[in-house]
Amino acid sequence: MAQTSNYGYDTTTSRWYVAQTYAGYENKVKANLEKIVENRNMAHLFEEIRIPTETLIEKNKDGEDVEVENKILPSYVMIKMTMTDESWHVVRNIRGVTGFVGPAGRPVPLSDEEISNMGVDVGVASLGYEVGDSVKITKGALAGFIGVVKEISDDRKKITVMASMFGRETPVELESDSVAVLTE
Repeated sequence: MAQTSNYGYDTTTSRWYVAQTYAGYENKVKANLEKIVENRNMAHLFEEIRIPTETLIEKNKDGEDVEVENKILPSYVMIKMTMTDESWHVVRNIRGVTGFVGPAGRPVPLSDEEISNMGVDVGVASLGYEVGDSVKITKGALAGFIGVVKEISDDRKKITVMASMFGRETPVELESDSVAVLTE
């Protein structure tokens, strides 16, 4: 069963949320949030912070081609985070943030597909482990169990782990961020 915050958010899964900012504050909000996450040791709650941009080729005054970075969605910052009361409070109170996108300022999580459609490259995750590696399950009902990675999905978002439960090897499908590599 998923743990929830006081506001009913799933506090076990990292999801994409959109924070609205004052015009021109996107980079400052991103930098301040990254600094706060580092200073408060909250990296486990914040996976990624993105400002959707595109690179355009424009001519300068001398007629030369110049690469220019253009914001696709001005005044918005995309944040992949685990929504807890603490993480909500951190984002909401950064100078320049006017609120989360959602009804009455209540954050609504978006899927990777929706984020990708907005021009944010969600990329292929670097997992830090591969098929055959021993891992410890870190999230969900099976947290603490040890297993071996049997399969990784093509999009690298799901994995199958052969977990040792009660003396038997059992295949378990998990989110790819639900395990940590066992160190010897």
